[in-house]
Amino acid sequence: MTLHPSVAAVRLGVRRVLATHGPGAVVVVACSGGADSTALLSAAVFEGHKLGQRIVGVTVDHGLQPGSADTARLVVERMVAIGADETVTAAVQVQAVGLGPEAAARQARHAVLEEVAERLGATVVLLGHTLDDQAETVLLGLTRGSGGRSLAGMRASYDVFARPLLGVRRDDTVTACQVEGLDVWQDPHNDDPGYTRVRVRHRVLPVLEEELGPGIAEALARTAEQLREDTELLDATAADALERMARPLPVADLAALPDALRRRVLHRAALEAGAPPGELFREHVVAVDSLVTDWRGQKWVDLPGHLRALRRGDALVLERA
Repeated sequence: MTLHPSVAAVRLGVRRVLATHGPGAVVVVACSGGADSTALLSAAVFEGHKLGQRIVGVTVDHGLQPGSADTARLVVERMVAIGADETVTAAVQVQAVGLGPEAAARQARHAVLEEVAERLGATVVLLGHTLDDQAETVLLGLTRGSGGRSLAGMRASYDVFARPLLGVRRDDTVTACQVEGLDVWQDPHNDDPGYTRVRVRHRVLPVLEEELGPGIAEALARTAEQLREDTELLDATAADALERMARPLPVADLAALPDALRRRVLHRAALEAGAPPGELFREHVVAVDSLVTDWRGQKWVDLPGHLRALRRGDALVLERA
């Protein structure tokens, strides 16, 4: 019997990731109950069990919708039916201080998934983001003027997390669930035009496909992959340059660096000093850069996280305000 192409596409992405983890490995699969994560869990159970791995399905209740606890219980029942060896429900409190609701929920979700993985001794946590999610991320980064790091989109893997489906279309995850007879939960937030990402998904990308031709999502994902290679190289070079510098940072050493590299060094130095990543923007880095390249006696530059950057003689200092 020939395997349906959509099921095959999902399983292939998962197989490539799980093959890097040995027999007996504990694999955590984040499952919201939607098509993407349900297809991911099903593929992880199929491929992981062949490799002798233990598959743990985890659903996170963000408490943002009425009846969310009931939804979590329903997702657990479906994870058991799919064949997960163990299931976990984690309730979190979403604190949107300094963050949008989506970013705050993501931060809370990832924190609890890391905690679950540590407690279970898991070697990897699988996330269900697809090629369509990647395309949306690139478009959002483009409209925000966020630079190459944002346009590079989501990483295929980082820390304990992996995204096996970044090369798989959302249509395939939906079809895979239909073919396998898997029930899925439709998150009402995914159709709420109050969210920018939803508008990109249902309005912007379809218009681009209609006006510019098919393949826009794939092209955006390819762009992200290419930019990520460049960004990772520059970030690694910046990290090396910063590590070799004395403290406080010598202005002469900073000024000798190419502009793009120097600003990455300053960005990284600000993060190491305690600036929150989600609040440190290009305008902050450019202002700090002016203390190096356009010094005119400025007193200091205020930075997020109650920090400030200032010149002391021939050195650049980052300190608590």
